[in-house]
Amino acid sequence: MPKRALITGITGQDGSYLAELLLDMDYEVLGVVRRSSTTNLERIAHLVDRITLVPGDLQDETSLLYALRDFKPTEVYNLAAQSFVHSSWALPVLTGETTALGVTRLLDAIRIVDPEIRFYQASSSEMFGKVLETPQRETTPFYPRSPYGVSKVYGHWITVNYRESYDLFATSGILFNHESPRRGIEFVTRKVTDGVARIKLGLTHELRLGNLESTRDWGYARDYVQAMWLMLQHDGPEDFVVATGETRSIRELCEIAFGAVGLDWHDHVKVDERFYRPAEVDALVGDASKAERILGWRRKVDFKEMVEEMVESDLAAVAATLR
Repeated sequence: MPKRALITGITGQDGSYLAELLLDMDYEVLGVVRRSSTTNLERIAHLVDRITLVPGDLQDETSLLYALRDFKPTEVYNLAAQSFVHSSWALPVLTGETTALGVTRLLDAIRIVDPEIRFYQASSSEMFGKVLETPQRETTPFYPRSPYGVSKVYGHWITVNYRESYDLFATSGILFNHESPRRGIEFVTRKVTDGVARIKLGLTHELRLGNLESTRDWGYARDYVQAMWLMLQHDGPEDFVVATGETRSIRELCEIAFGAVGLDWHDHVKVDERFYRPAEVDALVGDASKAERILGWRRKVDFKEMVEEMVESDLAAVAATLR
């Protein structure tokens, strides 16, 4: 009997790559999608005839109960969230309802319907925020600096709580930033690579960004969903940091992205204080040695390769709109 996985957030970057991975391993894949007048299936358009889409919402526990009862997954990956940090200041309550309390609703539904389900929670490096230790590992204290980070801390600890209280196989992956051509345009990596494409094709001449000295530990999304799957195949539920162990600045991101099309970023990038965060997270870098040692996980794509792939993808996408 094939394994059956249910993915919340399947229409997002990570959800689409995870669905591809699981399908390649002969899973039956179910994707939870919110009911709306226009559902964006762009990232999974090539998969829709191979997966089952299930109506549901992390703000509605009844819909989650029905999904688990009717489709009987063996694994659940919770990737859904209000995931844009900048928007979490404008939408703090919505962020909390989805990114924090949504985790409780899903865990409680699993407890009620089938406590044998293996559960993955998408935790985040933003939980470390104002870092108290470098590099950050599984034992590093949290100090979130945004409503998003605070909500992710709640989601992380409620996962630990349900694991310890109800003996659920509930694990959290503390993933550092991970990017790809499927990253949302509102995130700085795609903002840069899309901007490079538009400048190269003559549609604009400048790109406005915030703090160029802000650094992140950036990995490749396709590598990171492999780690998610490995966590649920482990003998017992544990939490793991997934990261590259390297920091890159937004300045370096610009250098590589503009360099990929033969441009000098100094000629086009303008610093705009409107894009600074109210409470900045200046430096995040993870220690993934536990995941490497216990799960055998390794990243395959380096930062430069990833950025150049994103630029190439955005060049093709922008060029297609000009035809």
